[in-house]
Amino acid sequence: MSGGVTRDVGLIGAGRWGRNLVRVLHELHALHTVCDVDAGALAAVPDRDGVAKVGAPGAVLESPEVRKVVIAAPAAHHYRLAKAALDAGKDVFVEKPIALDVEEAEELAAAAKERGAILMVGHLLQYHPCIREAQRLVAGGELGRLRYVTSNRLNLGRFRQEENVLWSFAPHDLSVILSLVGDALPTQVRCLGEAMLRPGVPDTTLTTMAFASGVRAHVYVSWLNPFKEQKLTLVGSDGMLVFDDTRAWGEKLMFTRDYVAWAEGSIPTPRPVNVQYVEVPEQEPLRQECEHFLECCAERRRPRTDGEEGVRVLRVLRAAQRSLGLDGQEVAEAGGAVRRRRGVHPTAVIDDEAVIGPGCRIWHFTHVMNGAELGPDCNLGQNVVVGPGVRLGRNVKVQNNVSIYSGTTIEDDVFLGPSCVLTNVSNPRSQVNRRGLYEPTVIRRGATVGANATVVCGTTLGRYCFVAAGAVVTRDVPDYGLAVGSPARRVGWMSRHGHRLTPGADGIMVCPETGHRYRETPPGVVRCLDLDEDAPLPEELATGSTSYRDVSARRTGREE
Repeated sequence: MSGGVTRDVGLIGAGRWGRNLVRVLHELHALHTVCDVDAGALAAVPDRDGVAKVGAPGAVLESPEVRKVVIAAPAAHHYRLAKAALDAGKDVFVEKPIALDVEEAEELAAAAKERGAILMVGHLLQYHPCIREAQRLVAGGELGRLRYVTSNRLNLGRFRQEENVLWSFAPHDLSVILSLVGDALPTQVRCLGEAMLRPGVPDTTLTTMAFASGVRAHVYVSWLNPFKEQKLTLVGSDGMLVFDDTRAWGEKLMFTRDYVAWAEGSIPTPRPVNVQYVEVPEQEPLRQECEHFLECCAERRRPRTDGEEGVRVLRVLRAAQRSLGLDGQEVAEAGGAVRRRRGVHPTAVIDDEAVIGPGCRIWHFTHVMNGAELGPDCNLGQNVVVGPGVRLGRNVKVQNNVSIYSGTTIEDDVFLGPSCVLTNVSNPRSQVNRRGLYEPTVIRRGATVGANATVVCGTTLGRYCFVAAGAVVTRDVPDYGLAVGSPARRVGWMSRHGHRLTPGADGIMVCPETGHRYRETPPGVVRCLDLDEDAPLPEELATGSTSYRDVSARRTGREE
């Protein structure tokens, strides 16, 4: 290493990967301090001569003897810790991903550039000697024209709770793929995945990318595979290169030339595979990575995986995450725009981390914010806003000009009429910040809220209840209840099909459209005697077209 090395590196994060960094940085005589807020993790770090152990990141950031900071904390803390280190005048090496938000990553890259600081991202695979050789072979034209790249990173276990498998496994492969295609961002990104173990945390994803150069790539990652696989395959016009990191060192990089013959000039036929093992000096990738960081700091030169490279990888991750939430619909990476996906109007804004179920239709100027989740087959009209953390069930219909704020939960088959109002703070003041003190509103399955009605937060609307147009709901409405007025009061009962129920002499109430029977027992509690309230409507009823007025006309003999 050039420039000499002094013990001036502070490591924040002493978990499983952090302990590997402790070992390597100590071997390079660069480690000064190890920090972890978890006393157990810190105690698990072996004592090493001349290396201090502290529990607070401030002790690292404020130490004049620490000139470089390496961050191996959970990804959710990367931005905050890296920013604090840059603000303290340190050079920074942050493990992948650089941050969880593109704008935050851009801020870090800009701050490093403004301060003249070194900012490096831990995309470890770029420092593997076999990958460096693969990059050299591609750049030198040994494969001809690069056409397709596939990367599989599979394992059983290492399950995460704070991040899904896409964010945990894919950054390394995306970093390498971008370097192979000239660092150009893909023009199209699609991502499909499944959450088998924990709802909302996909453990298997397949990301496909298309580049303007014509190169196509896919990245398949999973922590639900019985056998470990770490394989990168590069397909060129004149040869194929395979990097298999599970094989012995001398067999990790395999090159195959002239893999296809053209019979009669136009029919491709495979040639016998003639594998050549590419000789690569054996070196530990992590040590190569750490040495690169120290050399860049000493020589004040740009790292191979600097902040701007980290931003590019994060842009692709964001596009893949967005496509994942849109059930694999195509995303154009530039600007994160969604390409003409079915059912979503071009003027609608779907934030990156919103989850949109299949079959949803979203109309003009509607905004679905980060953290919102729409179940299958929802229909959102014009000028609708769905706030962070809001959950909509299946087949929810939201008419024009409705805002659904954080703290609201809406179950399946709910109807929200035009311009109805939902609140989440009962005593709002402009001068008082009550963010985080939202009062929950629950609208249960099959409920209807009429046009211009207001539902005050902290209330629950029961199953199949019916809130009349213009009503102001200030208290809970029971299942099947009909609520009218301001403040709203229950004046009767409504059937599951939306018809007012009238008790007979035996106390049984019959829906005039379907003949289903209802009974109020005990007082104030109504149940349908003929339908399981958790079951969907029979198809012939769910698709019926009989209106309230049609039924009323028949009952009074006015039907023509």
